[in-house]
Amino acid sequence: MKNIGEQVETAPVLDDSTVSQFLVQNPDFFIRNALQVEQMRIPHVNRGSVSLLEWQITRQRRHIQQLEEDIGRLMEAAATNEQLFNRLLDLQTDLATAESLQDFLSRLQRWARSLGLSGAHMRLFSDKWLIGAPSDFTHLGLSRTAFEPLRIQRLGQGNHYLGTLNGPELLLLMPQARQVGSVAMTLMGEDGSLGVVIFTSRDSQHYQSGMGTVLLQQMAALLPGLLVRWVARL
Repeated sequence: MKNIGEQVETAPVLDDSTVSQFLVQNPDFFIRNALQVEQMRIPHVNRGSVSLLEWQITRQRRHIQQLEEDIGRLMEAAATNEQLFNRLLDLQTDLATAESLQDFLSRLQRWARSLGLSGAHMRLFSDKWLIGAPSDFTHLGLSRTAFEPLRIQRLGQGNHYLGTLNGPELLLLMPQARQVGSVAMTLMGEDGSLGVVIFTSRDSQHYQSGMGTVLLQQMAALLPGLLVRWVARL
């Protein structure tokens, strides 16, 4: 009896880890026990139970379906990125042939409206550009000190913001704009120190947090290099 008791006390506990380890070390288990495997039933939420083979097939189908959905999303993203690239290429070509800064801003405005937006606005940080009097570009100037509270509140540590702005914020950035529901805003330059570009929509739900910012990133890099044709950098 003592020997039996000792055997019971030292018998290994069968838990998930032990069983999994056994199956890994004995890959031919299912071959050697094919009949028992075919007779095994797996609990099922809707059908009570199903065979192990049916459960495995269902699992593989779900996996294949997930892969197909992932591939579909990747293809949609690729198509969207191609459209964005083509639109940016058209914009760059158009802006490069502008005859004046006002023409440049008008072309940017038309491009934004071709996307169904209400407009595009640009402000340049006055400590980075020569836009003071007697320059004709003073209306584009924006005090970094005045902008800083908005930057902290809306952009935080990032370079982009998508969403709504309150009255004082709209007045600071776009004093002439009307019926602004939501905005997509990005800081210009590699370090975001050159200014800000704002695209506006009358729809308050058009721009929302979490939306893609690929287009904004490209705009932030594209515009400063074109602006130097008319506005000198400090």
